[in-house]
Amino acid sequence: MRRDYHNWYSHRLGRNMELLAFGGAGLPILVFPSSQGRFFEYEDRGMIHALSQKIEAGHLQVFCIDSVDAESWYNRGVHPHDRVTRHNAFEAYVVHEVLPLIKGVNGAQQIWTTGCSLGAYHAFNFALKHPDATSGCVSMSGCFDMRPFMDGYYDNEFYFNSPVDYIPNIDDPWFLERYQKMKLILAAGDHDICLGENFRMAHILGAKGIPHWLDVWTGGERHDWPLWQRMAVKFFQ
Repeated sequence: MRRDYHNWYSHRLGRNMELLAFGGAGLPILVFPSSQGRFFEYEDRGMIHALSQKIEAGHLQVFCIDSVDAESWYNRGVHPHDRVTRHNAFEAYVVHEVLPLIKGVNGAQQIWTTGCSLGAYHAFNFALKHPDATSGCVSMSGCFDMRPFMDGYYDNEFYFNSPVDYIPNIDDPWFLERYQKMKLILAAGDHDICLGENFRMAHILGAKGIPHWLDVWTGGERHDWPLWQRMAVKFFQ
């Protein structure tokens, strides 16, 4: 399997950021790691192996990026507003640095996003904020209410990064028309700690008339990598 390592200095983040790309062609998938995860997590946790046949056949090309969660949402040493500011810098890095790399390597004008746990939040939030660049999202055991990371603080910048808050109020036809063409998948296990979050988000999307697929895996399925490996195989066909 083709495996390419990328490393460059991001002026938007003020540090080097690393990335792994798997495959040489196919649907481009942007992977956000789980809580405070690294760019090699998806490979280490067996997700690339689970998708290996589709990658080697040229159906999928997977791009795994680093997170800055430890500097943003999990950074209790700074003011909550600064946590959001750091997250926004990360989003700008993805838009202005990662997406051009993907387009240059793959050629596709739109990507799919995915992630597990907090990575699912990143994938979903990015897709909903950038439907011009994203045609699909597979959220695996995601959480969508970011208030627990903010110590009670709330401002406008946070609002636009908390999907449970901003999605119910989206009335802009530009966004709503693009959502109609997207494939949004919310997947969770029946014993998943984030199951309730997925039911809540499905209700929000339904109330806005936004097409989506809520897929609950039964049989005692929990918030862990073996479940997410099987989800990836199912949804990335």
